[in-house]
Amino acid sequence: MLSAGQIVALQDRLTRLWHEAKQKPEASAGEWLDLLARQHRANFDLWHIEDAARAPRVSDAELAEVKRRIDRTNQLRNDLAEELDRMLLEWLAARGLPTTNAPLNSEPPGLIVDRLSILALKIYHTREETQRKDAPEGHADRNRARLQVLEEQRADLAGCLDALWRETLSGIRRFKLYRQLKMYNDPALNPAVYGEAANENQGSTRAREQGGEAS
Repeated sequence: MLSAGQIVALQDRLTRLWHEAKQKPEASAGEWLDLLARQHRANFDLWHIEDAARAPRVSDAELAEVKRRIDRTNQLRNDLAEELDRMLLEWLAARGLPTTNAPLNSEPPGLIVDRLSILALKIYHTREETQRKDAPEGHADRNRARLQVLEEQRADLAGCLDALWRETLSGIRRFKLYRQLKMYNDPALNPAVYGEAANENQGSTRAREQGGEAS
């Protein structure tokens, strides 16, 4: 069901495909792989939307719209990471797992997959920097060193994911679904949104009252 090597290979392949083809590929074969691809696509889109926000000549109006796109895409990214954990837990539940009294892992697989997704993007773009023809002297060497660190970190993290899954299947470790419960996209929970709405309602009420007094 879960293989870190398969996940890393899929993320790398899709990262290359999306950069080269400039379009979304067809869904992967199987619900699990399709969900992995969708979660990685959210990180891919988020990476490039955030780049747009950092463009030197972006206008204030454009920046506001980019910020809203960042919020929506980040929400999708987190929702899909949670969905990965939900799918894994459903698969495990059908097999009487995880063991309820096993030690709890602090991070579920979905969040590890999300971190691997970000590392795949960092690795791709860092490798690009090692090949830039217009880069200043020493740029390629610095990025080759960064690339080595990133690849080591990803290998370590992938090993941790495989170990967590292996130990979960053997009943000596467990994980649970941790909800991100983002507040900024919920108008009922973000004071910057509901506070402004309340002020507008109060202003409308005062205007109606004043209009009534004038009449």
